Amino acid sequence: MSRLLNWKTLLVVAGSVAACVAPLVMADLTFFMRTVLAAIVVTGLSMLMGYAGQASLGQGAFVAAGALTVAIGTTRLELPPLVALLLAPLVAAAFAALVGIPILRLQGHYLAFGTLALLLMVQAAMSALDVLGGAFGISGIPAFGVAGTAFSGQLPYAYLALVCLGLVLTLTHRVVHSRFGRGVRALAGSETAAESAGVPVGRSKVAVFALSGAYAGLAGALSAFFTPYVSPDSFPAVESFTYVIMAVVGGLGTVWGGVIGAVVISVLLQVLNSVSSQPGLPPTAGPILQYATYGAVLIATLLFLPRGILPSASAALGAGRRRLGAGAGG
Repeated sequence: MSRLLNWKTLLVVAGSVAACVAPLVMADLTFFMRTVLAAIVVTGLSMLMGYAGQASLGQGAFVAAGALTVAIGTTRLELPPLVALLLAPLVAAAFAALVGIPILRLQGHYLAFGTLALLLMVQAAMSALDVLGGAFGISGIPAFGVAGTAFSGQLPYAYLALVCLGLVLTLTHRVVHSRFGRGVRALAGSETAAESAGVPVGRSKVAVFALSGAYAGLAGALSAFFTPYVSPDSFPAVESFTYVIMAVVGGLGTVWGGVIGAVVISVLLQVLNSVSSQPGLPPTAGPILQYATYGAVLIATLLFLPRGILPSASAALGAGRRRLGAGAGG
């Protein structure tokens, strides 16, 4: 077990070093930012689906809540960028808790479709209401900065996003290993059994839903500063589907699974975009390739890695260690 933990520690350290070096050698950090922000969202979604057993196809609604908090707060309320950034996850969490009280009464695919409907309603509200930017959105979001020093270029945003991802992973680790986290894990098995064991089922579900919403809101806030533009088209439904695929591929109910899933799927999408942009291919090649690949990836994951990449790799490594130990002992 100690060797397995050492391997995990080495992988975490290696991945962290690679993430810190990557912005220094990449010419355009748009892809890097998208991947890191997706990892923040998917970490919360993996916790929601894997630990609490609650499916969501509408995380984009909470990404939008965080982005709108920054956009409206900085351009209309003239809030300092740091204040807007800190408010964004709180607003998204409050929004998630508010809608979570009724929507979490649904279960299974009904809950998934309910969250998707929530996202579609948020998009419709953004298009219809001028206070939310209307169809043309909100532009002119100021650069992020602290103590009067504004960010210049993409590099500072990349490291700010990495810091936020590190905080999210640390908080997630603490939550899932706390007494509250143990109660939440019981929900995925049986809500009836969890309630019999004294777990406040309703409050726990809403709390995890709100926390995953806060993560999404934080990602939305960072995206708003980086872009800097927010519109209804910034949060397409397919992006929320992508978050689910990232969570499943990386491994539901794991702290680092969301990061792995985000990296794998983001790289895959980048390759597909390059392929679909080749001369001679029709404009519809990109979406067709994307949807077909999503289906193939999901089927392959469920067939060959049903628990996701991280849990399957950990199990395989552990089994290999046990076989080596048994061989040495024999």
